[in-house]
Amino acid sequence: MNDDVTHYIGNTAPWQIGVCEKLRAMVHETVPMVEERLQYGKPHFLKNGHFAAVIAVSRDKVSFMMFNAADIPVVKGFIRGLGKGERKAVDIEEGQDVDYARLAGILERTTLAL
Repeated sequence: MNDDVTHYIGNTAPWQIGVCEKLRAMVHETVPMVEERLQYGKPHFLKNGHFAAVIAVSRDKVSFMMFNAADIPVVKGFIRGLGKGERKAVDIEEGQDVDYARLAGILERTTLAL
């Protein structure tokens, strides 16, 4: 665990801390040998030196973005596309139920080839 990432998570709202900690644990459980670091001001997770995921906290949500996700379909109300489709993101708001197992399955698919 990276101290800068821990500090980033600790400086968010209490509900966001819980979401970020669950996302962080999910990434570590799902992606073998994942490396984490604070880059561009946000926690980034890398596998074999390649970006796998990012956690970004704003005032009213936590966004979890996955790379290498061109084959992952956009699902309205769950996962949105970014850029040319290589990245997908899930936005989590306070009180929202989160299907971490579903996210882990998507993350596993997007990191297999890394």
